[in-house]
Amino acid sequence: MSSRRSPVLASVAGMALVLPLAACGGDDGEQRTITVLAAASLTETFTTLAADFEAAHEGVRVRLAFDSSATLAEQAVGGAPADVLATADTTTMDSAADALAADPRVFATNTMVLVVPADNPADIRSFDDLGPGVDYVVCVDTAPCGKVAAALLSSADPGAEPASLEVDVKAVLAKVTSGEADAGLVYASDAVAAGDAVTTVEVPGADAQVTTYPIAPLDQSQDAELARQFVDLVLDEEGQQVLRDAGFGAP
Repeated sequence: MSSRRSPVLASVAGMALVLPLAACGGDDGEQRTITVLAAASLTETFTTLAADFEAAHEGVRVRLAFDSSATLAEQAVGGAPADVLATADTTTMDSAADALAADPRVFATNTMVLVVPADNPADIRSFDDLGPGVDYVVCVDTAPCGKVAAALLSSADPGAEPASLEVDVKAVLAKVTSGEADAGLVYASDAVAAGDAVTTVEVPGADAQVTTYPIAPLDQSQDAELARQFVDLVLDEEGQQVLRDAGFGAP
């Protein structure tokens, strides 16, 4: 089995170099900026919400950094220059408690599904088809998506180990959509984001393994008011509608 390092962030020092690439707009000394660390499964929704936030706050830009929740929590605790943290489970958020400026608040839920490429070359019709000869991929078990996948696989016992362990759920999805894997365990919202590129297969017991997403401002924020306002956007009706449209469940 193999694993991949995230192309987005590998360390606190690396983040300082990469984050400007995720920013919108040019450099302006008078511009206010906040940095949001978010679980990879939030890529599409938080990109939309960041654009909405910028549109509603003249002279403000939102920098986004997506990665495994565990990686981002470690960076937050290490003092990475950021304002908001959003993770894909409460356990990981709890591990960042020393860096939080307020109690975390749950803003969404998610469940896991199996996705296969649109042409389904391995002819996978049910979760039971994940047997010998099928190359399926999951997240590393340090990531929330990996913990859920491990629990589901333990219950179902498909009789074959994953072909690889990926750093986050978007890496799993990429393996499937590129045809490098016959199937992958991802969140329901990731299947929605992939659209016609994948076919979704129900996972037995997934409803009992609901993923809960919390968000909180960080102590090291240089603009606590903007950080609080971004958290409010995610929690209010506008943010909740964006999340619902993307396939997330209610908090």
